[in-house]
Amino acid sequence: MLRKIPHGIYICGVKDGEEVNGFTISWLMQASFKPPLVVNCVNTSNKSYEMIKNSGFFAVSFLDKGQKDLAQRFFQPLKRVGNRFEDVEFYAGEATGCPIIADSLGYIECKVVGEIAEGDHSVFVGEVIGSGVHREGEQILLEDTGWQYGG
Repeated sequence: MLRKIPHGIYICGVKDGEEVNGFTISWLMQASFKPPLVVNCVNTSNKSYEMIKNSGFFAVSFLDKGQKDLAQRFFQPLKRVGNRFEDVEFYAGEATGCPIIADSLGYIECKVVGEIAEGDHSVFVGEVIGSGVHREGEQILLEDTGWQYGG
């Protein structure tokens, strides 16, 4: 039944010093209105997990239904090459410096204000300190991809 829970598909961008990474996430949800908080569950074996712990920041780019291939590329961390992740255009978020996908529906930038470390994923509580809309579109969901991520 855990696979029946609906999840969006997002790209989480992280920065630690000069190094940037991006990875696909699906366990993200809003947790509070005041202050605006989200929870982001990150696999603790992911290199980006350590980058979030070290920097205290992350950004989330929201993808549309036509960006399944983009989401698939970010299942493996990609490193910055010039001003891109490979050939994916991104820019540094104003509030965090974390990479944001330029062709995404929009983004949020978060400062980590808490962490719950249990199991193979850690739950980061992030206060939204920046956000923006790039364009309109329909958010891609995990069920749209045919992939299964969950127990």
